Amino acid sequence: MPKNSVSDQCTEDTQEFIINIPCLLAERVEKYAAETGNTIPGVVIEALDNLMRGRKSE
Repeated sequence: MPKNSVSDQCTEDTQEFIINIPCLLAERVEKYAAETGNTIPGVVIEALDNLMRGRKSE
């Protein structure tokens, strides 16, 4: 692992990441969150989790 990996820094249940994504993707995330009653962070977490587990996002 890199010297400054998340596992070395994570002392809580969550870790903050600040990323820049394309505006069109951000709009899609926002729309999906509103349609499903989810939050934007919730949509991003679900999508990343599904991706990392090798599943398609529903």
